[in-house]
Amino acid sequence: MSDFWKGKNVFVTGADGFIGSWVAKELVGRKANVTVIVRDIKKEACFDLHGLRPKVNVVQGDIVDLAVLERSIAEYEVGYVFHLAAQAIVGIANKSPLSTFESNIKGTWNVLEACRKKESVKGLVVASSDKAYGVQEKLPYTEDSPLLGTYTYDASKACADILAKSYFATYGLPVAITRNANTYGGADMNFSRIVPDAIRCLIKNETFNIRSNGEPERDYMYVKDAASSYLALAENISRKEVRGGAFNFGTETPIRVVELFKKIAKIFGKPSATVKILNESRNEIPRQYLSTEKARKILGWKPAYSLDGGLKETIDWYKLYFKTKN
Repeated sequence: MSDFWKGKNVFVTGADGFIGSWVAKELVGRKANVTVIVRDIKKEACFDLHGLRPKVNVVQGDIVDLAVLERSIAEYEVGYVFHLAAQAIVGIANKSPLSTFESNIKGTWNVLEACRKKESVKGLVVASSDKAYGVQEKLPYTEDSPLLGTYTYDASKACADILAKSYFATYGLPVAITRNANTYGGADMNFSRIVPDAIRCLIKNETFNIRSNGEPERDYMYVKDAASSYLALAENISRKEVRGGAFNFGTETPIRVVELFKKIAKIFGKPSATVKILNESRNEIPRQYLSTEKARKILGWKPAYSLDGGLKETIDWYKLYFKTKN
């Protein structure tokens, strides 16, 4: 492990959420000086589940407030920014489009603008998503695939993606973009997502409900690999072939939702667990998976975990979590 992050001042948005908390955890482990911004006081912020609160600087504020971002980056002399804050639940996005657009689009342009104004910022990584690609005739998605996201969440991520590229093209902002596959792992408290919900149901001996018809096909990446992708991108952001670019990160091994549940149940030790297919979900892309050839060639990045390996660690995390809560 390199000492790239040792002593560097880093700002993370979304650290009270799932993936952002793992990015912050990794940075703290690499001896960075980490500052996070938190909007809501939650009973269970994800960075608390990692024991990070006493190890980071916590700013109370909202990314839709430009002044708070400017003050935070200036006062903590931030050199690198990871922007992961977003309204990321598809169901909520469909029910509440305006708040989703405000957080995911306005929040992103505020982060970009705050970084543009501070010469201390040497690198900014913005989280887009594989959802920004929308429905494509050709799979897997490559970074040259057009951004065709049309549903609320997908469109908000496509807009954030384009804004980041605009700030690079117009101002030379040292920014790069992640387009990651579906990410799973411990400390994901959004139990509307398939992996934590499936594990919760298995722990509690409840029937697991699949909201779709069970056929949507996705690429699932373990959260430790997701965190490593963010850091790898930031560490290389001074390179001309990286700065201003977008990079896909995933495992290149898509799996249908119903097959994913069967795999989780088998690894858990309950291969005959019951599942109910509701076929209720709407506004979801039927098939999605990514080519990560660009990340392999330019960054030397590849996932360290297989799906089975990542799921085993995730199951162990939730077993301990629910045991502790009970």
